[in-house]
Amino acid sequence: MFTPVPREKFDKLQIAALVGLMCLGAAFVFSATMVSQIETDKAWFAQVWFRQVIWYALGIGVAAALCAVDYHSLARWSFVAYWAMILCLVVVLIPFIGKTHGWGARRWIDLPFFQFQPSEFAKLAFILAAANFLARPADELKQMHIFWKGIGLMMLPFALILKEPDLGSALVLLPTGLVMMFAAGTPKKYLLLLIGTVSLLAVLFLADLLFAPLRWQIPMQEYQRNRLLVYFGRDYTHFASPNATPAELQRLKQRQLDDAYNVRQALISVGSGGLMGKGWRQGTQNALGYLPRAVAHNDFIFSVIAEEEGFVGSVIILALYAVVLFTGLRIAGSARDRLGKLVAVGVVTLIFSHVFINIGMNIRIMPVTGVPLPLLSYGGSSVLGSLIAVGLMQNIHIHRRGY
Repeated sequence: MFTPVPREKFDKLQIAALVGLMCLGAAFVFSATMVSQIETDKAWFAQVWFRQVIWYALGIGVAAALCAVDYHSLARWSFVAYWAMILCLVVVLIPFIGKTHGWGARRWIDLPFFQFQPSEFAKLAFILAAANFLARPADELKQMHIFWKGIGLMMLPFALILKEPDLGSALVLLPTGLVMMFAAGTPKKYLLLLIGTVSLLAVLFLADLLFAPLRWQIPMQEYQRNRLLVYFGRDYTHFASPNATPAELQRLKQRQLDDAYNVRQALISVGSGGLMGKGWRQGTQNALGYLPRAVAHNDFIFSVIAEEEGFVGSVIILALYAVVLFTGLRIAGSARDRLGKLVAVGVVTLIFSHVFINIGMNIRIMPVTGVPLPLLSYGGSSVLGSLIAVGLMQNIHIHRRGY
């Protein structure tokens, strides 16, 4: 049931931080894209920055509509949304339906005016479904079959998103699900056993990737393998055949330099900004095309901001995200029931994971995974998903006194 929401019921501090992020997002998507002659030749309403503003407006509208519906009513439909998104994740893998862009991953369904990316919305459906599932009496969470059902709820979308392949979007489900299980009161021994098992598998996977001959390695997309090799600084020539000629070894070295190009230029962009930056639209790395224009406005938007606004601008970005996250934790703490608490915790963990991974890959503390920076990176699905997620938090804040 839709009911009007008094303005004083919103968390105004969180909304102010969101407005700041959206204003900066529009400004720096403009800066990152308008250096291209192809983009400047377009009509203003067809330019990327304007499309980003349209997504902001649509996202705000959807989030506002969600706030008018009590989150308990939304939770009743959570498993319908979950299985609908699982169906979308299956459909996107079908070659004549799912579309490939960039690296060839099959992640999108092309609609007339929108490239729909199911994984962005599957994360939200998972949070709602997991919160609904975990919001049960604490004694039930001690039962092993309940624990494994919760793991299954998380691993199904994880496996399908990984199949696309989209390693980054799949990985953010893991901390989100585990933190929600911890907040719900799942016995620590279960979680420690799970974390230990996952950590062991991760170590074995990395050992296989970095040291095993190619014929013994776990199958994965070549670009994913190369990104991980670049991140860990593994020399490509290690995997050359014993009879490789000097020319073949040189080609491998050049390929390694090419694969590391984006990360190298992102680091140069961040470092060259100094304290105060070069000024809006004055970033030479972006303007001269050293930071590739295909990724400057999405995956590497933080590098554009750091170059143009320097350390001060980067700190402002981090401060705005900190406001969103800490107000989210406050909303979780003030929720009057377990369902609201778990939804808020899930959203906060999801946003934090996105911010940490994206900024981390810009400064090379994380491998490149294609995870967008919420509300700053260009992308309709990402923007809508981020604003819907924040709308869920605001919903919990608005209805906190009803129970």
